[in-house]
Amino acid sequence: MSPAAKVLAVLATCLAAAACTPSAAQPRPHASAASPSASGPRTVTVLGAGDVLVHPPVWRQAQADARAEGRTGMDFGPIFAGVKPVVSKADLAVCHLETPLAAPGAHPVGWPRFAAPPQVATAVRDTGFDDCSTASNHSYDQGAAGVRSTLSTLDKVGLRHDGTARSAAEAARPDLVDVHGVKVADVAYTFGLNSGLSLPSGQPWLVNITDAHRILAAAHAARRAGAQIVVLSLHWGTEYQQAPTDLQVAQAKTLLASPDVDLILGCHAHVVQPFEKIGDKWVVYGMGNEIARHADPVAASREGVMPRVTFTETAPGHWRATHVDAVPTWVDIAPKIRLVDLPAALAAHRDATYQREYDRIMAAVRSRGAAVPVGR
Repeated sequence: MSPAAKVLAVLATCLAAAACTPSAAQPRPHASAASPSASGPRTVTVLGAGDVLVHPPVWRQAQADARAEGRTGMDFGPIFAGVKPVVSKADLAVCHLETPLAAPGAHPVGWPRFAAPPQVATAVRDTGFDDCSTASNHSYDQGAAGVRSTLSTLDKVGLRHDGTARSAAEAARPDLVDVHGVKVADVAYTFGLNSGLSLPSGQPWLVNITDAHRILAAAHAARRAGAQIVVLSLHWGTEYQQAPTDLQVAQAKTLLASPDVDLILGCHAHVVQPFEKIGDKWVVYGMGNEIARHADPVAASREGVMPRVTFTETAPGHWRATHVDAVPTWVDIAPKIRLVDLPAALAAHRDATYQREYDRIMAAVRSRGAAVPVGR
């Protein structure tokens, strides 16, 4: 999955625009409000998650689960059910949709040019996610039609999104989610597209391609549109490599040095990469896979981690990350494909495989020296 040649430029107006008209989709009701209390200032908890990567075995499991309920079609809900209690408690939960979604009624397609079943979006929403980053090396697998069908489906089910767009105007509009009066922005970019794919001339806004100046301009536009917290979702790094690359580390330092970026959530490697605190901000280099079933399902590609970052209002309208923890996850592939919340599973019963994966994931999370606690 090597990146295509870089897209030369993004329209300056698309990055600088401050318009913030929300889409028709409305976020789900949140489990808790960001509000003042007698015990202290307001807080907002942001949860991230790794790649939602729907390989054919995953959608076949969804078909089997629908049949077990006496229905036709696909039901991805049981696959995600294990993490719903954690995801639904977050004030804002951000997923990473790795692949485009097929149009309703169209046949899904697997690697190398994905078109995932649109039914997965319903399960993502019902699990408790509010927003999805859609910028990845697979974003343009099905061309502009795939971008349109993906975003139309997300709009229909009520998921906000950033990273791809159907028009220059949509690309220029910051993705702002109102979390009980606190505006949080998601800004999403990818290092590039798969080999053989390139964006059409004059339409660079279809997929956000990484460039530090463009990212910072987009984050600043989100601030100008009212964002009090800006989350940057980055599709970056080297696949199956748990250590961040020198480029990832350098980009993290550059981007977090900006007052307009508060947190980086990374994806693409398909394995868990470390958390690191840079100044008073955090980068999660790689969250692994949320759900996937690779042809060669090695243990590392079945691992994931959901970071939870608590932001506290330190002054009116000003927020800082004051606590970070990690919820390690694992994809069971037999007898059924199921996403497992490892802390919850181990609390219910001891399991040698779950304990091994829990330990491996947390070792990766802490491998750059951050004493990140386990979330429950």
